[in-house]
Amino acid sequence: MVVDAPRPTKPATNLSARLARWGLVIVAAYAAVALVMPLLVHLGLLSDPTAGVDNPVNAAPSWGHWCGTDRLGRDVCSRTLAGSGVALQVVVLAVLIALLIGVPLGMVSGYLGGGLDRLLVLLMDTLYTLPVLLLSVVLAFLLGRGLPNAAAALCVVYIPQYFRVVRNQSVQIKAELYIEAARSLGAGPLWILRRYLLRNVITSVPVLLTLNAADAVLVLGGLGFLGLGLPETVPEWGGDLQLALTALPTGIWWTALYPGLALFVLVLGLAFLGEGLERWLSDG
Repeated sequence: MVVDAPRPTKPATNLSARLARWGLVIVAAYAAVALVMPLLVHLGLLSDPTAGVDNPVNAAPSWGHWCGTDRLGRDVCSRTLAGSGVALQVVVLAVLIALLIGVPLGMVSGYLGGGLDRLLVLLMDTLYTLPVLLLSVVLAFLLGRGLPNAAAALCVVYIPQYFRVVRNQSVQIKAELYIEAARSLGAGPLWILRRYLLRNVITSVPVLLTLNAADAVLVLGGLGFLGLGLPETVPEWGGDLQLALTALPTGIWWTALYPGLALFVLVLGLAFLGEGLERWLSDG
């Protein structure tokens, strides 16, 4: 009796698992900070991120203010931590809405074809060819500043990406023999879309979702830096970086370092998570 030796684990699989694990830890840490931040402020353990009346202006990091204060006297540590919740709210809202719109549109367009497919492909390709930041800047300018408007601007940017991926998969799947068999047995388009297409196309969504989330954090920061994101009273990293720009030449580095570092680490975590998922799915 011959016993097969166990198959060695692929190095790529180990790497994908590590990337996904580190990415998940980073994103979970940001989510935890966003959840406990209001409680910490309520208990007085952290300063109110929007108030700076009683604080010194542009104070360097100290025991009283671990990350210093900005030019309005607001605590940089509190604003940086509170920015986690703002960023996650906008990004999650934008990406989920884009997913809920782009995936059904891609399935319907790819399966039905015809004039509707050509019209949707033309519209989505037009949006897709525009630079992400440029399109989001135009939409944010038209919609105005605010959390819902920022999420709407980002949402429109990412709908074409879900549409293109899902439509291309739907076109391939609808030519399969089991789809033809289901149609010959009287199955309607809605049943086929829900029973067969959705199950097959949904596997590509998690990777795209995490990569879009990482990109959305950067775009949101870019909008805030250009003054088109959220109001100045809202703790948002891009807006804080824009305010810190004029203070950097005078040696006030802390107002830019901590928001920039928080933005960078969150993008890195989301990128790790997306890359790990992509490698894991391709290895499987």
